[in-house]
Amino acid sequence: MRTDPVECERWRCASESHPGARRTVNEDAVLTRPELGLWAVADGMGGHTAGDVASRAITAALGGLGAQRSLSAMVDQVDDALRSVNRQLRTLARAECEGKMVGSTVVAMVAGGPVGVVLWAGDSRLYRSRDGELAQITRDHNPMGDLLDEGLITERRARRGEGNVITRAVGGQGELYLDVAVFDIRAGDTFLLCSDGLYRELTEPEIGGMLLGRSVDDSVRTLMAACLDRAARDNVSLVVSRTEP
Repeated sequence: MRTDPVECERWRCASESHPGARRTVNEDAVLTRPELGLWAVADGMGGHTAGDVASRAITAALGGLGAQRSLSAMVDQVDDALRSVNRQLRTLARAECEGKMVGSTVVAMVAGGPVGVVLWAGDSRLYRSRDGELAQITRDHNPMGDLLDEGLITERRARRGEGNVITRAVGGQGELYLDVAVFDIRAGDTFLLCSDGLYRELTEPEIGGMLLGRSVDDSVRTLMAACLDRAARDNVSLVVSRTEP
């Protein structure tokens, strides 16, 4: 699935989602709502029942949200929607999937003027590219990330030990615990939301280089093509959104 570039006041964005080279079902889903300052990527958990149902439940819920008067009210609305989906997926798992988990990661970015907020569970990521420097804003919810948060290992050790096990997901536990980070937004910033299918194929220097000096549509096309030229072992989904200078 691919979306054409979208312009809305100070934002331009584009997105794409692909099953990859080895999977027939795409369990990812993406959302772009620049008119609300809202973007999201959800990665249905591979190997579990109905991962595509889980990811699409997330984007459907966020897609139904309305405008709010403040950034904090918008963030609260996103939080409430994700918690509601968590309950729905838990009910679905018990009623129709013999108790097997129906889950999905999520990363959702909300922008309001010069301030942005990201909410996430799992290992889908948000990056910001500014002045040629790429920074990861989210922290993966996996065993290595948890140890890093506790100060028990270094950043370098965490990156070497990355795996496919995640410790949080929408639908994963009875109560959803989302991490939240606040960051500043400047004119010309480029933001990348992506599932792990992207960054497990490409290095951060490669990702940063493909975001630099390109339109949002060209960045999406180039990043996806680079993944598919390699193993593309998983579904690949990404959203690129940029503020106008």
